[in-house]
Amino acid sequence: MSALLDGDLSSASSMAGVSLTEYFVTDRARWLWRFRLGQMAADPGRTRWMARQAVVGDRGLVVGHAGFHGPPDGVGMVEIGYSVAPEFRRQGYARSTLIELLRRAAAEPAVTTVRATISPDNVASLATISGFGFVEVGEQWDEEDGLELVFEVPARRVPPA
Repeated sequence: MSALLDGDLSSASSMAGVSLTEYFVTDRARWLWRFRLGQMAADPGRTRWMARQAVVGDRGLVVGHAGFHGPPDGVGMVEIGYSVAPEFRRQGYARSTLIELLRRAAAEPAVTTVRATISPDNVASLATISGFGFVEVGEQWDEEDGLELVFEVPARRVPPA
């Protein structure tokens, strides 16, 4: 993340063991890396929950990034986050990424609930979580993203492949 924050795509790709794209050094991505590095510096235990590259197939095609906003909170809730690079959207990669995040959450004994927060205007993300049992439980205001709808699903509900 530090290399990405510095705009050093070559070093970041080398460290990750896959070829990362320019999508990882956009202004929005750099904001995320800065934010996540701050979280990990404050609590190194968060590291295994943070964003990772989303890789498809044996060729190591990197289509985006995904992860959790942090470890389970006091009641066992984790919030997911994922982003697919524009050139890979509308090809099922967000759905596949969501499935993997839900499976990972289900495998963690401390996780009871998975949360997704989505802008009401983000039709693609709303469609992505459709069919996975997410229930709208409220809304919130995010300083970075504005109004978000809050959805939750029990963590033990492992999605179909």
